[in-house]
Amino acid sequence: MDTKQTKDIYTEEFLINMGPQHPSTHGVLSLELKLDGEIIRECTPHIGYLHRSMEKLAENRTYTQFIPFTDRLDYVASMNNNLGYVMAVERLLNLDVPERAKYIRIIVAELNRIASHLIAVGTFAQDLGAFATPLFYCFREREKIVDIFDQICGNRLTYNYIRIGGVQFDLPAGIDETIKEFIKYMRPKVDDYDQLLTYNAIFLARSKHIGVLPRDMAINYSVTGPCLRASGVKWDLRKDEPYLAYDKFEFDIPVGKNGDAWDRYKVRIEEIRQSLRIVEQAIDALPEGDPTVKVGRIHKPSPSETYFRTENPRGELGFYIVSDGSAYPYRLKIRSPSFSNLAVIPELVEGLRMADVVCVLGSFDILMGEIDR
Repeated sequence: MDTKQTKDIYTEEFLINMGPQHPSTHGVLSLELKLDGEIIRECTPHIGYLHRSMEKLAENRTYTQFIPFTDRLDYVASMNNNLGYVMAVERLLNLDVPERAKYIRIIVAELNRIASHLIAVGTFAQDLGAFATPLFYCFREREKIVDIFDQICGNRLTYNYIRIGGVQFDLPAGIDETIKEFIKYMRPKVDDYDQLLTYNAIFLARSKHIGVLPRDMAINYSVTGPCLRASGVKWDLRKDEPYLAYDKFEFDIPVGKNGDAWDRYKVRIEEIRQSLRIVEQAIDALPEGDPTVKVGRIHKPSPSETYFRTENPRGELGFYIVSDGSAYPYRLKIRSPSFSNLAVIPELVEGLRMADVVCVLGSFDILMGEIDR
């Protein structure tokens, strides 16, 4: 071990493994910490505990058969994963979908964004010591969203709903009113979170000026999503590279000022409000017509390659697909936002106390399913 001398005080650095068996790493992430007393000198993430070889499996599945696998990447935002992959395949096929399908996709993607952010907010508060209450409130609201998904597609966690050419089913009768009731219900609940957490003195003490991610560092590490916007970078693919019908809706892009753990939390709270705005506009303007293009189940794109990216709840999710003209992808590569976001954490925790690691990790809302593909 290294020994350091500070005047007449001798300290010895030692190693601690935080995880994988740790409440904040959920059995799928290990952070190897080199400590000098309580101060972190070095942090090394170890991944691979959830590896499933999805990209290789894609080479032995038809384009349609691989859709359920995308549900299991970021399994708390499955609709958004379906969307990114399916739109990449549709680009390979030069396939355009009906307007109604675009609006339905936006509705379910934004509802899933809200559900994902609710988990992020609830677990972050739990990690900081706000035991049980905020987490239970967030899951109470999330339950209403998964009930809506249950009505739309019959599933509550992994959906396999967005299909090549549109969506699996049209929206059921009366679901528009159910969604409007949820929006009316949800808006004051977000205000409740503000009162309960946002300016709570203990919450501020634990998250303000902790894990500050400077703007330049965020860009250099290819950090995306709420973590990038919390550092003051106003970049959101729904605005900057609009897909589907996002360019037809009015919504704001929340950004932070300091890039600390509190800003990352606050950006997610504001994004919940903006997603409610988008869903409300989409429901009111939902076009009539068929929600899908009638295409076969077996697709053979001409030999080509494509990359398509969407704004997932955790950042930029990209699918790079190479076609050799057969019914199976020749190669598939997934660009997951959590991988880049995790890479910057060792830079941020150096010099902090060990107790702050949980705060920084929770504020990034890392999802290991999309890292260990």
